[in-house]
Amino acid sequence: MARWEPDAQGRLQQAAMELFAERGYAEVTVAEIADRAGLTKRTFFNHFADKREVLFAGAKDLEQNVVAHLAEADGGLTPIEAAVHALAAAGEELAGYGEYARARQQLIASSTELQERDLIKTAALTSAIADALRLRNVPAGSAVLAAQAATSVFTAAYSDWITDTAADLHTLMRRSLDDLRVALGSSADSDGPG
Repeated sequence: MARWEPDAQGRLQQAAMELFAERGYAEVTVAEIADRAGLTKRTFFNHFADKREVLFAGAKDLEQNVVAHLAEADGGLTPIEAAVHALAAAGEELAGYGEYARARQQLIASSTELQERDLIKTAALTSAIADALRLRNVPAGSAVLAAQAATSVFTAAYSDWITDTAADLHTLMRRSLDDLRVALGSSADSDGPG
């Protein structure tokens, strides 16, 4: 019997990324991922609902971190500033994952199935932000708009960051928020939260 090794989820993710890079997402099966990780298909499904989830395993943690940061955000911030601040604070954890993030994004771009899952996860994050803003007594319509705008700011900054992971994601988010303000006809405020 094989000796138990820790971090099954991490090993499955590593195996999946290697196989996806070698053969492409569509050409890899769950059984092959489990085999490469030295685990069983059953173990795979104990950690992930399906093959797509391997690339989105941290989405729920990110969502929970954003909501926690939003609950702690300064009450004097506007709804979008509070949401961007929360996304930036939660996003700081991504700093050590630059190469992984770049490879992951390339995989997502190569598959409509993964693009669809990415949109679903982004919609869930946006909904969680809107719910958290409503808990801060932001009217429902404003909460939804602020959450959508903040998620767009994060998405734009993240896209810039994966092309230059030496850049500071927090700074890129402030820049994206300034770009949004300009697009709305407001003045950019680089010293604002973000």
